[in-house]
Amino acid sequence: MMNLKSKFQRGFTLLELLVVLLITALLAGYVGPKLFGKIEQAKESAAASQMKTLADVLGQYRIDTGEYPTEEQGLEALIVQPAGENNWKGPYLNNEVPKDPWDHAYVWHNPARDANATHEVEILSLGADGQLGGSGKNKDITRGF
Repeated sequence: MMNLKSKFQRGFTLLELLVVLLITALLAGYVGPKLFGKIEQAKESAAASQMKTLADVLGQYRIDTGEYPTEEQGLEALIVQPAGENNWKGPYLNNEVPKDPWDHAYVWHNPARDANATHEVEILSLGADGQLGGSGKNKDITRGF
């Protein structure tokens, strides 16, 4: 008569478990770097999209008030009425001014930094490092209009 305990207690051998772990590690080593590269591309895309939305909202602010907010007023002028701004019809955003995908505040320049630029004002995301300049994931993303 066969032992009932051995009939129902089947498991994996140590060798089989090691093979499965090896295959999992190889897949993670191959897929992981590709996935993280896509994450940075997605963050850059999200920053560009948010800056376009902010540019559209700032356009509405300009239509209402006749000018863009000053650098001192900053993007907060989209939420809170600046002192002496009688034509303000905001708030222009439902919530607070969004942060970039790296959790840094967007930088507002009025006038644009480059005097020879074809745009009057600009919004800037400082990238992953939060510092001016950089390359790769630390590069700045600028939208002028």
